[in-house]
Amino acid sequence: MSADPSAGTAAAPQLYREIDRDEWARLAAGIPQPLSETEVVQIRGLGDRLDLAEVREVYLPLSRLLSLYANATKRLGADTSDFLGEPDVTTPFVVGVAGSVAVGKSTIARLLRELMSRWSDTPRVELVTTDGFLLPNAELERRGIMDRKGFPESYDRRALLDFLTAVKSGEPEVKAPVYSHVRYDIIPDAHITVRRPDVVIVEGLNVLQPPPSRNDVAVSDLFDFSVYVDADADHIAQWYVDRFLALRQSAFANPTSFFRVFAELSDDEAIERAMRFWNEINLPNLEENVLPTRHRASLVLRKGADHKVESVLLRKL
Repeated sequence: MSADPSAGTAAAPQLYREIDRDEWARLAAGIPQPLSETEVVQIRGLGDRLDLAEVREVYLPLSRLLSLYANATKRLGADTSDFLGEPDVTTPFVVGVAGSVAVGKSTIARLLRELMSRWSDTPRVELVTTDGFLLPNAELERRGIMDRKGFPESYDRRALLDFLTAVKSGEPEVKAPVYSHVRYDIIPDAHITVRRPDVVIVEGLNVLQPPPSRNDVAVSDLFDFSVYVDADADHIAQWYVDRFLALRQSAFANPTSFFRVFAELSDDEAIERAMRFWNEINLPNLEENVLPTRHRASLVLRKGADHKVESVLLRKL
């Protein structure tokens, strides 16, 4: 996997500032650590090796940068309203978080929600995952694409666009559907409600996809900032297998789990099944749909084999 986020595109590498881990970590100097070790453990996903050092050196500076962007965007909105002679109506700052299955983007999105909410200028932060906008299993089966769950065509893209449009339009309340990873399906009649927070974080595989046609709108057109979580495909494959093995002892053992059938697999059988899922579904989706959107991100986090961020690429303004 190429390390250059602009590889394969017409964009020049100079569009990004490349900042190594040590240089990025120095940006946290003097900033108090807002989270306890217990809170970090609660945020951490299966297989992630998130610790207080990673929070302090990588995600604390990132949360501060996002807070600065959000505040600057708010000021620009107020100045524009003043220029037009209109009342200032501040709308939420929207952050997209993209990346492969098992790369750790869900953990990062949860962590950013907690960190950003600790900054005085962005105290109200909501997190929405695009899993809630997956088509119900019955509809996926009707269309014959159940084995392509997670690919762009498996989402209700129009519903996601409508949701974000309402958020960015300043609607007082906007509802999003809810997905159950235990049931592996949308929960009928369940929803979360977003009530004009300061920041909305939208996490998902395909949130940086270009529009399907020239005259359409991309989901990312409604983002104010976007983060792509990057790593070598071989490393992600190992993390995927490790997570599958961990889930076999936890979520898969739940009698109501869609994946209950995998709970009794031996280690060798579980690894073989996980690698089949990776090679037949998740790797093709990464290569065909997710990775090609990396260059569209405002910021790229590059992870090494140990899940630690090694460098940051920040798009120049």
